[in-house]
Amino acid sequence: MASLFNFLLVIQALVAATLVGLVLMQRSEGGGLGIGGGGSPGGVMSARGAANFLSRATKWSAVIFVVLAIVLAGLAQSAMGGGELESTLDRSTASGATDIPAGPEAAPAPATAETEAAPAEADPLADVAE
Repeated sequence: MASLFNFLLVIQALVAATLVGLVLMQRSEGGGLGIGGGGSPGGVMSARGAANFLSRATKWSAVIFVVLAIVLAGLAQSAMGGGELESTLDRSTASGATDIPAGPEAAPAPATAETEAAPAEADPLADVAE
């Protein structure tokens, strides 16, 4: 399963690079990086024929990119053993503990002279917390 996922991931990267290249080669309305004006108008790869080819190639590359993205997402979900989707916003555990790891950043800030001297009734958020 992992080798299939890796193979499709490499293909996805190649399709993405191809898609970027195809978009950059197209002539934009402002001139852009397009493959511009030269060439014989009656040839197979005239400017109009090249534009049609690039448009079709871009369209099919985009379709392949989206299909591969959906397939890779499905493979990743099945590999992770995706269970049920949780539809509640409550993320607390049964014991009431949170998932926030304890560390130095979780420690309360040390009290300073200004915070200790301020009376409790001067705190505008004191009634909100209760």
